[in-house]
Amino acid sequence: MAAYLDELNPDQRQAAAHADGPVLVIAGAGTGKTKTLACRVAYLIDKGTPPDRILLLTFTRRAAAEMLTRAARSAGTSATGKVWGGTFHAIANRLLRTYGRAIGLVPEFTVIDQADAADLMNLIRNDLGLAKTNRRFPRKSTLVAIYSRLVNARIKLSALLEQHYPWCHDERDGIKQIIEAYTQRKRAQQVLDYDDLLLYWRALLAAPVVGDQIADRFAHILVDEYQDTNIIQAEILQQMRCGNPNLMVVGDDAQSIYSFRAATVRNILDFPAQFPGASIVKLQQNYRSVQPILAASNAVMAQAVERYTKDLFTQRPGGQKPTVITCFDEAEQTTEVCTRILEQREAGIALRRQAVLFRAGHHSDMLEVELTRRNIPFVKYGGLKFVEAAHVKDMLALLRLLENPRDQIGWFRVLQLLPGIGPASAARFLVAMGLRDPAPGQDALPSDGAVPVSAPSAAALLARAGDIPPAARDPFAALRQAVGDCLGESGLAGGGPQESLSPASTIERLRRFYDPIVHRLYENPVVRLRDLEQLEQIATRYKSRSQFITDITLDPPSSTQDLAGPPLLDEDWLTLSTIHSAKGMEWDAVHILHAADGMIPSDMATGSQPEIDEERRLLYVAMTRAKDFLYFYFPLRYYHRSRGQTDRHSYAQLTRFIPSPPSPAAALFERQSGPQVRADEAAAAPDCAAPTAAKAVDDLLKDLLA
Repeated sequence: MAAYLDELNPDQRQAAAHADGPVLVIAGAGTGKTKTLACRVAYLIDKGTPPDRILLLTFTRRAAAEMLTRAARSAGTSATGKVWGGTFHAIANRLLRTYGRAIGLVPEFTVIDQADAADLMNLIRNDLGLAKTNRRFPRKSTLVAIYSRLVNARIKLSALLEQHYPWCHDERDGIKQIIEAYTQRKRAQQVLDYDDLLLYWRALLAAPVVGDQIADRFAHILVDEYQDTNIIQAEILQQMRCGNPNLMVVGDDAQSIYSFRAATVRNILDFPAQFPGASIVKLQQNYRSVQPILAASNAVMAQAVERYTKDLFTQRPGGQKPTVITCFDEAEQTTEVCTRILEQREAGIALRRQAVLFRAGHHSDMLEVELTRRNIPFVKYGGLKFVEAAHVKDMLALLRLLENPRDQIGWFRVLQLLPGIGPASAARFLVAMGLRDPAPGQDALPSDGAVPVSAPSAAALLARAGDIPPAARDPFAALRQAVGDCLGESGLAGGGPQESLSPASTIERLRRFYDPIVHRLYENPVVRLRDLEQLEQIATRYKSRSQFITDITLDPPSSTQDLAGPPLLDEDWLTLSTIHSAKGMEWDAVHILHAADGMIPSDMATGSQPEIDEERRLLYVAMTRAKDFLYFYFPLRYYHRSRGQTDRHSYAQLTRFIPSPPSPAAALFERQSGPQVRADEAAAAPDCAAPTAAKAVDDLLKDLLA
């Protein structure tokens, strides 16, 4: 037996050394699934499987890189570098650029992110006149969410609107028009959004000959976080494994919390039915938390209507019970959280080893103010990603135009960076450049999306723009010069012919053009330009501009200095995070805010049993982030402040997911009260010198019945 298998517990070893055929690995929180998958890759290579015939699908590029690095150490070989590892979307992009011509897709397509998709939806919304009606019509972000859930969850539009967007149901016809036009324009411009990557991959697998070639390319497929996959991803796996049953999926039904992204827990629950003969291996030994936390977590999940039965256990000794602290109101909750955080710090648990988790981003608003007042530094997660910052999107739009000059959304953004050019002017320039037809709602490009071989470059299209407003003439000339330099077109760059610049050199050249713009348009320009220097540094690892754009769009860095604020010059800091953003993380001490019905579960997610079960799983994920200490905070009162400062309030109930007496599981939690609640309880306690209520009633009845 290989040495790395000796390091695994019996269940992990059974999964890593599984023979051929489908296998479902139910990996509870903290049970070492990453180590198990890495050993599985090493085991397959040791048994003679060529590395380039192994496909490892994860939900982040970092996760794939970590597993392959571990596999290389275990197997003692660098051959793992040939394994196909990455996200579903990244692998789809790679396959489509290689085989896409079989379904009419040119390799030069560009990928747009969700924000760009929303901008295109908004253009269509305006072109169709749906933004000028006398009724409320869905905005661009809602339209993108509707479209994405429509194609990923495979729900008919009417049913989708009725179930998830009831306020949009009367606008069904307009939404349908926008989705149809959105699909046509993407094809015409040769751009794909995130959802298209999966849809086109599935279509590619259905194509004669080439579909079988792709499926046969991989001897083994491994999938991480299978509980977070959607219907299309499950269908892709079924098509990829039609003739070869070697599929391992790893996940935990108790951590399926992304239904708002169209992920479905049904994929992992129905795996044995979808892949007949599948083996099931359960990883239940937890290496993170103490037993009292695991016992409470098991009790919370035990009430789920449908699940794989498992009970997490650990060999870590000792530990205290999770503590439920009842607070008078939100203000006392804030005080109690800060007090316990500082107490843990004095006891030796640094701030960076503690976290405060909450259901929604705004749930920490009051706490953030108090943390600042008490000089407790913190970092908050659950916000925008790096590429969603305006200055980074500007640079990516410029880069996309160099690769795909027919990208209307890119042009629409870039042109409006110039002074004196707004949406209407930008639209007129697109017409002059031959990218749009002057008739509203129509495209000048062929509807089949075919791009002529002699398609003009971005520099050539800029030459067609026509009359430029006086305020924009110098910046426009600077834009033409920068684009020409990047493309190596001597007519604009000056001098003789030259090659197109490398990705890093391209960003450096575009930064010189963009520098005065960022100073004119945005606050904190120095910090924003530092982000672009970071973008340039990332680009040095790439030879292909197209590959760089695709990777940064599909798997972007998670934060930006601008959004995180000034550099944190402190020895320590606390983590604040939504529960969704905390998945996969761990801390010594975890504090969970607002453990009240209406908060957890959210009052917007209790319309059906599946929704309630997902909210239960969300709390379970929060609980299993804790290693040693776990605290719940439950405010009794919530004040109604929508109409100013009043004393109007309502009383809350403890979340239904935490067992209460007389349930035996209630003993798994310790109960405490905040100081104001303790004072109220003391005031309400019976005076021992006074007769009890029962005695008073008995005395009255005795007198009346005499």
